[in-house]
Amino acid sequence: MHILITHGNHARTRALQLSPFKLSLLGSGLLVVLLLVAATLYHFVFLQAARYGWPMVNEFMRLVVQDELARRDRFVRENLDAMAHKVGEMQAKMVQLDAISERVSGLAGLRQEDLRTPPASVAGPAAPAAPALPVVPDGRGGPYFPTADDTTGHPNGPSLDYLTQWVTNLDLQSEQRTDAFTFIESRLLERRLQALMVPSSPPVNGPVGSGFGFRPDPFTGHSALHTGLDFPAESGTAITAAAGGVVVNVGRHPAYGQMLELDHGNGLMTRYAHASKILVKQGDLVRRGQPIAAVGTTGRSTGPHLHFEVLVEGVPQDPVKFLSAGPGTRERSAGLAAPATRRR
Repeated sequence: MHILITHGNHARTRALQLSPFKLSLLGSGLLVVLLLVAATLYHFVFLQAARYGWPMVNEFMRLVVQDELARRDRFVRENLDAMAHKVGEMQAKMVQLDAISERVSGLAGLRQEDLRTPPASVAGPAAPAAPALPVVPDGRGGPYFPTADDTTGHPNGPSLDYLTQWVTNLDLQSEQRTDAFTFIESRLLERRLQALMVPSSPPVNGPVGSGFGFRPDPFTGHSALHTGLDFPAESGTAITAAAGGVVVNVGRHPAYGQMLELDHGNGLMTRYAHASKILVKQGDLVRRGQPIAAVGTTGRSTGPHLHFEVLVEGVPQDPVKFLSAGPGTRERSAGLAAPATRRR
């Protein structure tokens, strides 16, 4: 680009030649100047006008601010509505947990009163109460969402403070449910352990011969108390533990022959007599169904069989009362009704 500059007084002419680089540099400078001018106008016109309340500019700024606030309020309200929906779902799940807790606590032998504790005793000061659900006779229900008539004072839905209180209360309830289920689990485990320690499994797979009670003695013929159950079986048949326990006595007895005793705790003990072989030693911890000996005819016996006793605080009890709690009750009852060959 060529630019000719002529001075009238001296009739001299100058020629300027602008390259593309110089033109771009000149354009950039003009753009910067325009930006500075625009910023100056914005500061001295709009801001000053808004500060001193110029009518037209002030109205324009008010509309801009209101639109921005409306968009922000709409965004916050949509998020609060979503939070309220989620909190309502959480409350519905808490109601389901209450029903499950009631059923499970019944299985554990606990009352609901044993699991309910006031909020102050769990987490210090009482948390805000959850919205009360009115009881009506026609079976209404569902999560609670406050409306324009609610005491929250927000016609478009729950406020953030209200939802915060609601979530705090649900968090406290969840902690209480966790403690309750932990307690129920502990009680169920305790009952399971107690069941595992009760001799309810037959020590020999077979019919019962001679039962508990008075009978003619097979050697003398006189009436005598039989303190256990006889399980006739071939020599070498496996004898299993009727329940979990600790081996407290292993040895030979004049009447019982080779025998062992298991301690199941709480004064409960089982005795296995006339064995041909003992598979455990004193102090061993055995589980229910574990082989502990083999059937034999040692001691005061007329043939191979297992003599099985259950003792509570050292007093013999009828083993049928314990075995009836385990599987195969009908078969054992039939065996007692039609006993096999009696064994001592």
